[in-house]
Amino acid sequence: MSKKKKMNKQKAKKARKVAARPRASAASKKRAVFVAKKMPVAEKKPVIAPAVGEQKAPSDEEGAASQKHSGLQALRGMKDILPKEDQYWYALLDHAIRLARFYEFGWIQTPLLEDARLYVRSIGRGTDIVEKEMYVFEDRDMERVALRPEGTAGVVRAYIQHGMLNLPQPVKMWYFASMFRHERPQKGRYREHHQIGFEVFGDQSPSADAQLIAIAYTLLSDLGIPVEVRINSIGMPDERARYIMELTGYYRAKRSYLCEDCKKRLNRNPLRLLDCKEEGCKPLRDEAPQIVDWLSEPSKKFFMELLEDLDELQVPYSLDPFLVRGLDYYSHTVFELYTKEQGAETAQSALGGGGRYDLLVEQLGGRPTPAVGFGVGMERIVTELKKRPDEFAQKPPTVFLAHLGQGARRKALRLLQDLHAEGMRVGFNLAKTSLKAQLDIADKQKVLYTLILGQKEMMDGTIIVRDMESGAQEIVDVTKIVPFLKKKL
Repeated sequence: MSKKKKMNKQKAKKARKVAARPRASAASKKRAVFVAKKMPVAEKKPVIAPAVGEQKAPSDEEGAASQKHSGLQALRGMKDILPKEDQYWYALLDHAIRLARFYEFGWIQTPLLEDARLYVRSIGRGTDIVEKEMYVFEDRDMERVALRPEGTAGVVRAYIQHGMLNLPQPVKMWYFASMFRHERPQKGRYREHHQIGFEVFGDQSPSADAQLIAIAYTLLSDLGIPVEVRINSIGMPDERARYIMELTGYYRAKRSYLCEDCKKRLNRNPLRLLDCKEEGCKPLRDEAPQIVDWLSEPSKKFFMELLEDLDELQVPYSLDPFLVRGLDYYSHTVFELYTKEQGAETAQSALGGGGRYDLLVEQLGGRPTPAVGFGVGMERIVTELKKRPDEFAQKPPTVFLAHLGQGARRKALRLLQDLHAEGMRVGFNLAKTSLKAQLDIADKQKVLYTLILGQKEMMDGTIIVRDMESGAQEIVDVTKIVPFLKKKL
């Protein structure tokens, strides 16, 4: 075959393939144009989730030996919470639930996915969360959605959407939920973390701020964590604007000494310069203007009343004139909670924080409503609790229930339920069939008594009670086993 004929044959083959491709319908073309118009270019700045090729196994202390195994693993920056540490999570949640009920906070759970515009409008377009850390993507309906990076914005959206503005005020809500931020994974900081938050709507008094700070302090200190509360006032937007002009002028004169991140913040969000943890930037911050000099008399009065309330509640605190928090929606009060044991001030030593956000409800479409709230990081609190494992160790069972035979196992299920209803801690292993294997487990659990239920005992309506220390056994009517054990224990 000549070279020319061969080329003509290849072109014909390619033309047939192109002709065979499905053509876009007029409707689909119209939809594509609509979507292009609907999604402004400016809203595509938030960081997209990492590509699959970038995902690696977690490198924290809980992921030991993960690189030794092939196959599916947790994504980089994600962490499994394993049963071996559940006692710390139970202790934290139990304490949070008790405080929420005592102070009459209702539980709320908002969706993990929200319209991405919610966070752009609330947190602020120039913040690190929106520009660098937020997981944003388009779903199959071509809607731009985001994984929840923080809890307050979703609660405010729910407060407005469900007409809670029309309820008797204040409305008090709390939550515990997972948050997602595409940060560099490091010790104590994960791309998925869990947060407990408390929010109060419709109370403009400084006493609401004081009570929330007291709840946050109590939540941590009652768990045995030494806490330091740092507090500041950032005033109202007009006061803050005048202060930012002064602050910007101060830092522009020293721009050459700033770290690269702070050079970018100088134009986008100058207040974040005060929150920089780089050693080279700290001396500049210490000499920077302080916002207290720009506060109006009403703002100063509000702040002084808050401090007096904290004194009355006996909540220890320290004033931090450079505390600003990383979210744009705050006004007046801002505060953070740190572990006292930490030497150097680092982001990892902060257990949580919060503040007042009187303008956020209106900003998201509701009527003007004062509000204040806080959130604490559960992983960081659990890390502190792990330093005292003996205090949170689960109480071992005092009784073990052993069975012999299929019929006895079925009866053991019911007896186990009855003993649990009486508040007894009972060990058991329904998978084991031999008595020796079950007694070995009972011995390892160091129980005081083992109940043995076999076919004969089941027919007689009795059960054998073995003293694990002496080895002595006695037969007890199964209907009287609960009072018998209560007397023994």
